[in-house]
Amino acid sequence: MIELTEQQMEAVETDTLTPSRIINPRTNETFVPLPIDEYERLKESEYDDSPWTREELETLAWEAGKLAGWEDMDEYDAMPEQP
Repeated sequence: MIELTEQQMEAVETDTLTPSRIINPRTNETFVPLPIDEYERLKESEYDDSPWTREELETLAWEAGKLAGWEDMDEYDAMPEQP
């Protein structure tokens, strides 16, 4: 567990409209601290970090193709036959 400095606590307490952001200088990754109860709520009921199913991946590919303007390419609707 990491404890916040006085400056960090002040930033977290005063930034009510936009969450504070924490940057890892080694990786340039940005993090947003949130209260544990919000984290638990997201993790339990709304957040799904399980691997994507084949159906979900195919749906995403289909939607990406439509956004790219491929909706008129009907010859690619069928899966290729396996040899």
